[in-house]
Amino acid sequence: MPTLSVILITRNEEANLADCLASLEGIAQQIVVVDTNSSDQTLEIAKTYGAVITQPKDWPGFGPQKNRALDLATGEWVLSLDADERLTPALKSEIVTAIHHSAHVNCFAIPRLSWYCGRFIRHSGWNPDYVDRLFKRGSARFSNDLVHERLIPSGQVAKLENPMLHYSFMNYSQVLQKIDRYSTASAEQAFANGKTSAPLKAILHGAWSFFRTYFLQAGFLDGPQGFTLAMSNAQGTYYRYIKLWHLIREASK
Repeated sequence: MPTLSVILITRNEEANLADCLASLEGIAQQIVVVDTNSSDQTLEIAKTYGAVITQPKDWPGFGPQKNRALDLATGEWVLSLDADERLTPALKSEIVTAIHHSAHVNCFAIPRLSWYCGRFIRHSGWNPDYVDRLFKRGSARFSNDLVHERLIPSGQVAKLENPMLHYSFMNYSQVLQKIDRYSTASAEQAFANGKTSAPLKAILHGAWSFFRTYFLQAGFLDGPQGFTLAMSNAQGTYYRYIKLWHLIREASK
């Protein structure tokens, strides 16, 4: 009988965590939460669901933090989730079937349907959004990226059909906060990798991001949210390159 560990990293996720963990009912034999200095009810909620909890004092980045959670998993299979993601009954049933009948597959990609300020986004480059999340323990690790980490599986990857629900942005304040956090982390990562930037480069990359999202990826079919999503993609890209340019200037002084 295959066992499943679900791993999460958190920080002040009281608004999301209970719904996420409730969606795991009947499927997870172990829940692992690695938390970063939460000051709300995140840990109390995790305890309610019997999670294994640890709070490292440092923040090494998303990839290394997820590897810390992975190191605490004991199940034969591991499912990596974010606190704003939910499993549907159909997806849970499919996961159970997958881990019981996976003769030659070590990793499964799960489609993700994401919510953006009032609607699920079905275009704009967000759908289909397959993410490698379900894997045999010992067959995969997360990259060491500070942001936009990815799972690095070994062996064959198969796709599941039923999507997980991703409540990524409930309002525009959350969008702006994430743009700021992620553009800073991405700029720092790019700087560490020796990338270059300039104001004109920031403008051009931002404009291209909007054009790609809204026109090439049919964001206009997502209504007003499609337009604002394209704009936020452009902003995030612009600020990433501007912040990188600033880091380069500061380092050259």
